[in-house]
Formats: sequence, structure tokens, C-alpha cells
Amino acid sequence: MCNDTTVSKLKNDFHYTLSKFSHELRNPLTLINSGLQMIASAHPEVKEYEHWDDVMDNLDYVKELLDELSAFNNAGHVKRENIDTCSYLRTILSSIKPTLDYLEITLETDIPDSLPSMALDRIRVRQMLLNLLKNAWEAVPIPGGKISFSVIPENSGIRIDIRDNGCGISKEQQATIFQPFFTTKESGTGLGLAVSKQIAQAHSGDITLESAPGQGTVFHIFLG
Repeated sequence: MCNDTTVSKLKNDFHYTLSKFSHELRNPLTLINSGLQMIASAHPEVKEYEHWDDVMDNLDYVKELLDELSAFNNAGHVKRENIDTCSYLRTILSSIKPTLDYLEITLETDIPDSLPSMALDRIRVRQMLLNLLKNAWEAVPIPGGKISFSVIPENSGIRIDIRDNGCGISKEQQATIFQPFFTTKESGTGLGLAVSKQIAQAHSGDITLESAPGQGTVFHIFLG
């Protein structure tokens, strides 16, 4: 059985390898992207090739995957600062409201004015919440989707519930949904929820969920 020191070393080795792997891939990827742009600039007719868009889409996907790997590798490193929790959360929701309105998805919010100020990493927590909200709006019917975002004080922190009326998640999927690279989406990287859970845990919290097929899903986010 591995002791805490061994587990910590394995985690550090894994993150180092992942960081080195991502870095080594970015350089040739940048050269490939630049080369393709030069070709398209010198020979515009190449864009008429029937598979040109597929090539560029695949290149964008690899770049997105590397960005997600970087986010996963750094999700546990947070820089916390005291913030006005109410104002901060309302600003995040305001930023996605136009998108949800366009998709005809109803957003219901319940953020009390009495929430305590908290020490959070502004960038990481925003990333986590947007990941979970995006996961919700991709699961709900369009139009007719509904997402609720509610917050309550809990112990020395807060609990955020993000609930949707989407397709739901089976018990089998729930068992692995937070594992890296697990996804049910054709174009997903499978890192969004893994990153989100790491961010919550780095804030002395966690993420759990309740769901059933055809009955929607609620994610409980605890931040301490």
C-alpha cells in the first residue's frame, strides 16, 4: 500500500510529466499552424480543398486539448484573495446571461445579500463555475432549458447548487464523470469536470452531484 509520501511523489511526477509533454507538443504545433497559415496566404485556393476545414478543426482541437491539459495540471494551484462573494458571483452570471437568452434557456438565480466575504482565486473559481454552467446548458433542451443557480452559507463557507432540467446522468457515468478524459460528448476533452473538482478541492471544498436519466442533474459545489 502506498503511503502519503509515495502518493505525493507520484502526483508530482505525473504533473511534471504532463507539463513537459504539453510543452514539447506546443512548439511543433505552433510551427505547423504557422506553416498552414503561410500556405493559405500564398495559395488562397488551398482553402477550397474539401478537407481543409477538417484539418484546421483538428488542429484547433489539439490546441484546445493542450489548453485543457494545462488547466488540469495547474488547477490545484490557487491564489486566494478576499472578495465580495455576492458581487463576484453575480458578475459571473451576468457574463453568460446573453448566451443563455440567445439559446432560450431560462436562468434562475438565488444569491442572498448576506453571503460572507471569502478568500477565493478569482480566475480559477470563475473557470470552475463556467465549466459547470456550460455542462448544464449543453444538457438541457433548446429551447425550453432551465438552469438554476443558488447559493447558501454552509459551515465556514458556501454551497453553490447548479441544477438543470437536462437529460440526466446514469449511475455508471456518475462513477467516472470526474475522472480525467471521461466524456460523453463527441468533441469533448473530458477534462472540464476534472479541472472543476480540483479547483473546488484547492479551496478546501469539493463537488458532488445528484442525477438520474431523464430527471436532470444538480451539482453541489462546496467552497471553504
